[in-house]
Amino acid sequence: MEMYRSHVMICRGTGCTSSNSEQIVKNFEEEIKKHGIENEITVERTGCFGLCALGPIVIIYPEASFYSLVKPEDVEEIVKEHLVKGRVVKRLLYAESVDGDTIKSINDVEFYKKQYRIALKNCGVINPEDIDEYIAFDGYKALEKVLTSMKPEEVVDTIKRSGLRGRGGGGFSTGMKWDFTAKAAGDKKYVLCNADEGDPGAFMDRSVLEGDPHSVIEAMAIAGYAVGSNQGYIYCRAEYPIAVKRMTIAIMQAREYGLLGKNILGTGYEFDLEIRLGAGAFVCGEETALIASIEGERGMPRPRPPFPAIKGLFGKPTLLNNVETYANICQIILNGAEWFASMGTEKSKGTKVFALGGKINNTGLVEIPMGTTMREIVFEIGGGIPEGKKFKAAQTGGPSGGCIPAEHLDVPIDYDNLIALGSMMGSGGLIVMDEDNCMVDIARFFLDFTDDESCGKCTPCREGTKRMLEILEKIAEGKGEMSDIDKLENLAKNIKASALCGLGQTAPNPVLSTLKYFKDEYVAHIKDKKCPAGVCTALLNYIVIDEKCKSCGICAKQCPVNAISGQKGVPYLIDTEKCIKCGACLSKCPFKAIYKG
Repeated sequence: MEMYRSHVMICRGTGCTSSNSEQIVKNFEEEIKKHGIENEITVERTGCFGLCALGPIVIIYPEASFYSLVKPEDVEEIVKEHLVKGRVVKRLLYAESVDGDTIKSINDVEFYKKQYRIALKNCGVINPEDIDEYIAFDGYKALEKVLTSMKPEEVVDTIKRSGLRGRGGGGFSTGMKWDFTAKAAGDKKYVLCNADEGDPGAFMDRSVLEGDPHSVIEAMAIAGYAVGSNQGYIYCRAEYPIAVKRMTIAIMQAREYGLLGKNILGTGYEFDLEIRLGAGAFVCGEETALIASIEGERGMPRPRPPFPAIKGLFGKPTLLNNVETYANICQIILNGAEWFASMGTEKSKGTKVFALGGKINNTGLVEIPMGTTMREIVFEIGGGIPEGKKFKAAQTGGPSGGCIPAEHLDVPIDYDNLIALGSMMGSGGLIVMDEDNCMVDIARFFLDFTDDESCGKCTPCREGTKRMLEILEKIAEGKGEMSDIDKLENLAKNIKASALCGLGQTAPNPVLSTLKYFKDEYVAHIKDKKCPAGVCTALLNYIVIDEKCKSCGICAKQCPVNAISGQKGVPYLIDTEKCIKCGACLSKCPFKAIYKG
């Protein structure tokens, strides 16, 4: 094995790739070769480091120097100064990485201090396209342990005792699901991985597949052994090309090493995997719709029972977990159920990965122990709200979740507490909102998404979400009536009680939670014909403030519909009848003489 004096780790996850990180990789390779040090330095393409707001990220070991927002043209300087002369390029270091002459480790960056990585253990650490690197970090040891020293029922019992709950939605006990499938009668069983992550703003599963694909493969092989299956399928949306490519490479490598296929590790156990691509339908995240899609049918849910554990893919007993759930399995097997159960809260064990986005300084992936408060995530890990704005709410669970207001910032985050607040864990999207967000508009956004993604099979979801969306649009346009609030609540409760699958049953959650915590904003839209946040266009008016107007005419020149008029020495006027409320005048006025409200 070659020994290098320095390791250059470059993020090649989707986010950094879109910011030209592949060119950064090539530039490093060329510059290193130019200086004749290619035998001393290795350049590694890794998965996501997590702090996406600062990408592309380059970390150089052994110093653990944390370079952020790196551009291809920066590479020549980094190679010449850092790798040749041994001088860190301070201007490119993340600000927290500089403390006088001391360069902090990536682990000393505030963003990482309260995190504990299990599912993301290898992301940003290894080259996901090199099985040897995965093996070097204890890869496939859990599979070896299971096949050589544990009975299938012992594996199931270990997962049960760990307290691991499904990380993809409702949080059902993973061990119980494995137990049901193991005990189901059938000559053939299947193990499925749900990688059809569709929540707006969510990219947890994608990042695991891109950064540590072998962890999912190994976990699925363990699951197959535990429940009595020799065939698995990974259902991944086609919009994740990097994830699909790396999973394909990883499966091929595992087969070459005898870790998939027949007689795995000489034990006689047989298990193989295939990838199935989805077309991006949100409803295919629901287990029965996903199964129908793999079978070649239209992705639509079916009534349950029977549950997939009894009658699933091709009518056979089927185990289905999502990517993050599988990403915890190997660590539980290696470290023990008690180790995992020692983290988290009484009913929510271990850690949870969140995709942190919205009005937050440090956007990216975070993995925190269950029981961490929203305040810690937003203000310590996330770095707070940009421009000193006030925190208003956080949306968890995507279109299936709800909005958590500032008054509940200190509630420990776990499955049960989120449900009690009118939200849910979901797959792990966490969107932060500030004072400039309109909660009526937020509810409308998520309901528009679920209405568009409804498969149309059941009437409550197909028709009910449309009616709710129509009412929300009516309110946002200033045409609402107070009776519309009651209509929204009644529709929401009926849809939750009667929709066929989880998509319809949870679709009303954003509406119900915003009505619960921000009802005053609905009332303002209806009674006062005002949008307090200044978001809903139909309720806005742009007005020139006379005492600030310098009669410069800049606003009139910017107006695309000639709605602004005036003359030198006299404040300009905006014709509200002509105004299309585009905001061009507001953004261009150098004297802040235009008011929006």
